Amino acid sequence: MFKRLVSKVREVLYKMGLLKGIKKVTQHKDIYANDEMYDNIDLWKALYKGYSKQIHDVEYFTIEKGKQTKRMLTLNMPKVISEEMASLVFNEKCEINIDEDNTQDYIADVLKHNKFNKLFQDYLEYNFSSGGMVVKPYVSDGKIKLSFVTADCFIPVSYGNEGIKEGVFVDEWREGKHKYTHLEWHLWIDGIYTVRNEVYRSDNSTDDIGIKIPLESVPKLAGIEEELGMPPITRSLFAYFKPNIANNIDTQSPLGISIYANAIDTLKMVDTMFDSLNREFVNGKKRIIVHPNMVKTVPDLETGNMIRYFDANDEVYEAFNFSDMDNEPIKDVRVELRVEEHISAINAALNLLATQTGFSTGTFTFDGQSMKTATEVVSEQSKTFKTKKAHETIVEAGLQELVHAILELSSVYGIYNAPDDIEVSVAFDDSVAEDKQAELNRAIIELSNKMKPKYKIIAKYYDISEEEAKKWIQEINEESATVGAESVDFFGTGGGNNASNMGN
Repeated sequence: MFKRLVSKVREVLYKMGLLKGIKKVTQHKDIYANDEMYDNIDLWKALYKGYSKQIHDVEYFTIEKGKQTKRMLTLNMPKVISEEMASLVFNEKCEINIDEDNTQDYIADVLKHNKFNKLFQDYLEYNFSSGGMVVKPYVSDGKIKLSFVTADCFIPVSYGNEGIKEGVFVDEWREGKHKYTHLEWHLWIDGIYTVRNEVYRSDNSTDDIGIKIPLESVPKLAGIEEELGMPPITRSLFAYFKPNIANNIDTQSPLGISIYANAIDTLKMVDTMFDSLNREFVNGKKRIIVHPNMVKTVPDLETGNMIRYFDANDEVYEAFNFSDMDNEPIKDVRVELRVEEHISAINAALNLLATQTGFSTGTFTFDGQSMKTATEVVSEQSKTFKTKKAHETIVEAGLQELVHAILELSSVYGIYNAPDDIEVSVAFDDSVAEDKQAELNRAIIELSNKMKPKYKIIAKYYDISEEEAKKWIQEINEESATVGAESVDFFGTGGGNNASNMGN
């Protein structure tokens, strides 16, 4: 009751201007955050959505109305880039492996019930676009649930070489005229992992989080404790992910940056060219100049009805009274469209954008109608593949942290007790990087020089087990016993000179 009374008094004082609220979460006395980083996150997020006022609002001038503002058309490349990189790094073929069968089954069950594969790929896309994301396990109804948090809703509090140790999760929502901001702190206090909850309410602008109010006054937060000290655990109960790119905006920050953070000017150039291509058709449309007398209404001599020679509502026709129009009352004005020049310029900009964001040149192309992404296999020497492997390093470390956090929380709440010192590994899908011709050439060289047994080469080339490869060789040898040297395959089975050079 006393807390509610104090809260009411604080609200009155706040409305009278005698008590100041917090304008931004980053102004909280216990949060050390660089506003510049979160301003950039807002920009990256806006670009991902397809519209940024500072980039897509363009001023232009007309004779009649003077300065005007219009919204530039966009190819929305930030979305394309983030989606492509997320799909290269993580998909349904990616496997999280644990060296203990029961724990492997338990983690697989937790991930399945949380629809992890689909949600993680979505949020990995947000991670590449906004510079980071967090996965936070928690317990609900006796089960482990996973909460996915975007970069703009997480602020680090303390960090070291091992990563972010403490942080605050920000959740905002509106109910009627009020805006609520819930801060969920994850802190280490005297060696004890502590979760602290605070809620603020504001009646003003969206940038003002307002004043602190009791948790029990907000129905959505009913039952949540203000402070909860966890039993002894060894790690923070969240996993932070970010692109594997050095932060050149704030070199002291543990936060990541968007994969297109250093390509903003190029993104603007691409959209400027695309918008210009559209205006090329708008401004260069066919025009027919006619004498003003030809768009006036005249009487039909037979019916007496008033008619026009041309439809006055047809935008193709323009009425002008030039000095020589009496001799040539109709003029067809044709403007040459610079379509190919625009497409060529857009593709040049896309090549630059691909390089700046970690993709190989030629990954993105524009044919004048739609955006296309290269579908051919990626060489292991390509920039795309190298970038993919670099991002996988941090994603794997984050997934390992997440698995250990799930197991710690499961043990604390008596849901599941995993053995000590389990090993977690992640097998990513590298099929996109297969270069079959290069593998074939390497297999022939290895076979010709007797560098490996045939069954090992077959197993690797066809991605089958070694036992199955041995069965293949046995079947091939049985079939080859009845064929001549001209039927020998590249593995050298069946006889002849090639066979004699390639032993088991």
